[in-house]
Amino acid sequence: MRWRKKLNLYLALIRWDRPAGWLLLLWPTLGALWVAAGGFPGWHLLSVFVLGTVLMRSAGCCINDVADREFDKHVKRTAARPVTTGAVTVKEALMVGALLALLSFALVLTTNAPTVGLSAAALAVTLAYPYAKRYVSMPQAVLGVAFGMGIPMAFAAVRGDLPPLAWLLMLGNLFWVLAYDTEYAMVDRDDDLKLGLKTSAITLGMWDVPVVMLFYLASISVWTLALRDYVPGVLFYIGIAVALAQVAWHVTLIRARSRDGCFKAFRLNHWLGFAVFAGIAASYAIR
Repeated sequence: MRWRKKLNLYLALIRWDRPAGWLLLLWPTLGALWVAAGGFPGWHLLSVFVLGTVLMRSAGCCINDVADREFDKHVKRTAARPVTTGAVTVKEALMVGALLALLSFALVLTTNAPTVGLSAAALAVTLAYPYAKRYVSMPQAVLGVAFGMGIPMAFAAVRGDLPPLAWLLMLGNLFWVLAYDTEYAMVDRDDDLKLGLKTSAITLGMWDVPVVMLFYLASISVWTLALRDYVPGVLFYIGIAVALAQVAWHVTLIRARSRDGCFKAFRLNHWLGFAVFAGIAASYAIR
């Protein structure tokens, strides 16, 4: 049926079959939510942030595909995207993205004024990111800000204010985004060079692998040091140890700089985020 075919195209547009993207957003946001609440934050806030994360990431995909439609047709990994092929029109993609963003905003309206204000800032950064790769040498840093906005929003929703801890955790998350999105950029480096785009993988050149490892270590170090006085129990440190083990594994995946290895490392990053969140949640649960 025609409506089913169109629905499948819209699901492809928002990467419904690739949950890794919204999971990368979700775990640090939930970690911040648990820390801000001192444990389980309640079903209302949990629902708002889980659903809001999925909706905003999906809206971001729509915006990104519209902005990059002329570039994507020249990149092996993205040439079959619905907007690029014309299966979904620009107008349709923008309408779907706007609807998803409005639904996410409706969820935020059930929280408080500081969270609503931060959501507007998050939307602005989301809209700016797709164009950053045209002008910024490391556009992954812009993505890091966009992907980290859930952290101060979580603190604002629970506490009504923004302690220094919120910004410190956002900084740690920025380093994580720089790590995994550089791995992602390494997949497309040859295509991006031909198109004249800017990415961290191109900017770093031969230093890409060691710097990615430094980004990982900086991220985990910031979260560990920032939370040592807030998260009780040994389970948090077990989660950190599991995350570090995954970093070591990523070295083996990306050191040859193969497309498959780098893409696999990127796709599996959500398990690193989950390890840290699980350590946080479990520590609060048994205290």
